[in-house]
Amino acid sequence: MISLGLYIDGHLVPGLQQKKKRYNQDGDFIIGGLITVNVASTLTTYDYRLRPAELNTYTCVKINLMSYQNLVAFIFAISEINENLEILPNITLGFYTADPCFSENYAVKGILNIISTEKASSAIPNYRCGTSMKLVGFVDGISSKVTLLLARMFGSYKIPQISYSSLDSTLSDKVQFPSFYRTVPNENIQYKAIVKLLRYFGWSWVGMLVSDDESGLKASQVLQEELSLHGYCVAFLEFLPYRNKLADALKARIAKILKTTKANAIVIYADQDYVFQLQTLLYMYPSPEKIWIISYHWNLAEGVEFSFLSFEPFNGSLSFTIHTKTSPNFEDFSQNVNPVSYPNDFYINRVWMELYDCNYIRKSGDFELCMGNETIRSKEYRNIHKYMSQYSYTIYNAVYALAHALHELTSEFNKEHIINEIQAWKVNKYLKNMHFINTAEEDIYFDENGDFNSQLDILNWIVNPDQSIDTIKVGHYNQQSLQDLTINKEMITWNPAFQQTQHSVCSESCIPGYRKSYKQSRFSCCYDCVHCPQGEITNDTDMETCTKCPDRLWPNEKKDTCIPKLITYLSYEDLLGESLAVASVLLFLITCLVTTILIKHRNTPVVKANNRDLSFILLVSLKICFLCSLLFIGYPHKLTCILRQTVFGIIFSISVSSILAKTVTVIIAFNATKPGSKLKNWVGSRSSNSILLCCSLIQVIICCAWLGISPPFPHENMEVEVGTIVAECNDGSQIGFYSVLGYMGFLAFVSFFIAFLARNLPDMFNEARFITFSMLVFLSVWISFIPAYLSTKGKYVVAVEIFAILTSSTGLLGCIFIPKCYVILIRPERNTRAFMIKQ
Repeated sequence: MISLGLYIDGHLVPGLQQKKKRYNQDGDFIIGGLITVNVASTLTTYDYRLRPAELNTYTCVKINLMSYQNLVAFIFAISEINENLEILPNITLGFYTADPCFSENYAVKGILNIISTEKASSAIPNYRCGTSMKLVGFVDGISSKVTLLLARMFGSYKIPQISYSSLDSTLSDKVQFPSFYRTVPNENIQYKAIVKLLRYFGWSWVGMLVSDDESGLKASQVLQEELSLHGYCVAFLEFLPYRNKLADALKARIAKILKTTKANAIVIYADQDYVFQLQTLLYMYPSPEKIWIISYHWNLAEGVEFSFLSFEPFNGSLSFTIHTKTSPNFEDFSQNVNPVSYPNDFYINRVWMELYDCNYIRKSGDFELCMGNETIRSKEYRNIHKYMSQYSYTIYNAVYALAHALHELTSEFNKEHIINEIQAWKVNKYLKNMHFINTAEEDIYFDENGDFNSQLDILNWIVNPDQSIDTIKVGHYNQQSLQDLTINKEMITWNPAFQQTQHSVCSESCIPGYRKSYKQSRFSCCYDCVHCPQGEITNDTDMETCTKCPDRLWPNEKKDTCIPKLITYLSYEDLLGESLAVASVLLFLITCLVTTILIKHRNTPVVKANNRDLSFILLVSLKICFLCSLLFIGYPHKLTCILRQTVFGIIFSISVSSILAKTVTVIIAFNATKPGSKLKNWVGSRSSNSILLCCSLIQVIICCAWLGISPPFPHENMEVEVGTIVAECNDGSQIGFYSVLGYMGFLAFVSFFIAFLARNLPDMFNEARFITFSMLVFLSVWISFIPAYLSTKGKYVVAVEIFAILTSSTGLLGCIFIPKCYVILIRPERNTRAFMIKQ
């Protein structure tokens, strides 16, 4: 068993004699402990009779029950080690504690007492008298500021210093602090955890309220930098003063910001002393729609000093806390700590009065005498014996770390030499490489910087109607894990004001199909969503640029994915293609009907007039012209592309050549009757056949040259129509195409000119005037075709060409052969030789 002795230390305890007390137990080796139990302090009233050293000193006035649990955990760890035969066998650990009471003066005085002499009034470093003290290390955890002070002042002694609460990243510098360790993570881990949490919920527009001290300033700088790296922004940043009443201007500014800002996620990076005035402000100006992200500096497990303040605004908040577990034997040990078991514990009577509202020693004032069967009345402390707080657990691990390092060191010495040979600075070598599994079955070790790579737990605060607070673990952050942040969203109870995950963004996310367009603002989180331009998509949210689709793909209607482009061409399924095909076949049948009529009446004067053979050649070529338009309908292939223009050009040239030959025949026939005319030798079919053959042969030569140099070929045009692939026939050589067209126009113009000259020749069946009209129609159609062809795109280019072919062919058929059919069918009396002679 451990016997607890009372010694003098430098603090005044109300209700007891004004004597200096210290709490220690002797042993073969001593572990020092700077453990704050009294958490409030007041400045002593100035008295001119006091000595200068006593001026501006502090008096501890209020004990904190959860802080007292830290002291119990410290003693429990030493007790458990002393009873464990596997750690430090035959060696007893003692302890020496001091209560700094959040005072730098007390902290320095306490550490001097630990590392020097038993007489606190004359603490001199390195001087020992009386009972020999074998200090192997000390545990502290007042604040990062005081821990840093102690590390700088006493680091030269190379006595291992293990902090159970200080997170300042400066202390990770092993050059400055080679003998400093801690059982809490580096503060940088919390920065990363906060950023990860904000990213997990998509809270990109964040407010920050930080303590007005070095820690808050550093946190604001690091967090802003980390958030900006991920495209997140800090909507506002305000510094909270220490306990002092908020200035009216600052109070009004914060209240206005909280009311008007779109930032619903607000990070609080401060402890309770800094949040005190914020609680008051939120009570006056509620902001229930906000989500508070609370750092582990504000630790509810350490107790709520200002219990009269409302915690309702923080209902549903998420807070970080240092990961904690509980040793299996802690509950039994803690429940046995009472004034009877530990009569020399000068804290315990006040602890008893706080917990049970009774005095264990005697009836006094408002406190009845304890009967021994009391229960803890305060809901806040109902589990104080059952579960370790986060700092109790880190103290427990710190003591065990020193014990394991000392165990490794003592294993190298004989029992009789251990006490004299082992010194505190030698423990550092083994503490750096220390690695063990604690009684809570967790892996305990320090990294190369002396930091403890523990995880952070994420708690959800639930404020009950009676203002008590329940905390539920809803996740954790462990940077050593592959999935560093783990959240169970189903376990989170949000503030009743919104009941579900809030948004906290300056601008809503740009959905797929849109891109960000930044506003004229210094914040990258504020932007407009702009629809992607033609041919481009975004397939994810909040994309800054749109991606162009590949050549054969095109955005869908929402512009969030690329789909195959629609291949378009003039098909038979298309209404336009179907109409043109029907017109072609119908005109072909009409031409067949006209041919049949002429064949049936081939021996009549109307048919025989002006070279009957040329008329039938013209009719056949017109039939082919009507049918060749069908080559332009349907998906273009290599063969159809070659046949389209060449067949059309040659057949049309034959048609126009036939008309030219008929026109020349009329002129020769009438001029050959003149006396002495040399045209008599050209009367007959020889001249007309020569004209037809020569003119058609030239077009054939042009087409062959075109096919030999650069023939037409099928082509998928992706540029002519947006989002569509136009299957078309590329003309290959444009010169070849326009040469065919130009030569055909030349023949038509010559035919028109000659027919125009012969239009008034006296003859009943003179075709010159009909040829003139037919050529006028033909030229008008093809002259109009050129601008229409050049200005039309896609499948309509083919439709325009088919229309020109059908229209011009119909013009030839109608102007030349319909009058003949009219005479044959309607006025047969005119289709006689007698009528012709009479005329």
